[in-house]
Amino acid sequence: MGTCKRAQRHERITKKLKGTAQKPRVIVFRSNKNIYAQLVDDSASKVVASSSTLGEAFKLKKIKSANKEAAKEIGKMMALAASGLGIKEICFDRAGYKYHGRVRALAEGLREGGLKF
Repeated sequence: MGTCKRAQRHERITKKLKGTAQKPRVIVFRSNKNIYAQLVDDSASKVVASSSTLGEAFKLKKIKSANKEAAKEIGKMMALAASGLGIKEICFDRAGYKYHGRVRALAEGLREGGLKF
């Protein structure tokens, strides 16, 4: 994964978290302009659902993609997708990012959507 500090933190965090079919792992990735979230079942090595600021459903909401409001909306959309699959509990993988700003807003959106972690 490289030797940058975030990659090292992500590797350390991911060793401790394992997603299952009943309790999948939500992985967060943020770039300067967008934020992405994936629901992953590690036991089957499969992405169950995903949501990002590049998706059509998000673009219809006319929200700027690089702020906390957008991250919170992505969290709510991800929670909606998870509840549609019957998932109520998740593992939150912040991927080496600080639990601050857009990552925290996404987590709050997931909680508002009814997911527990």
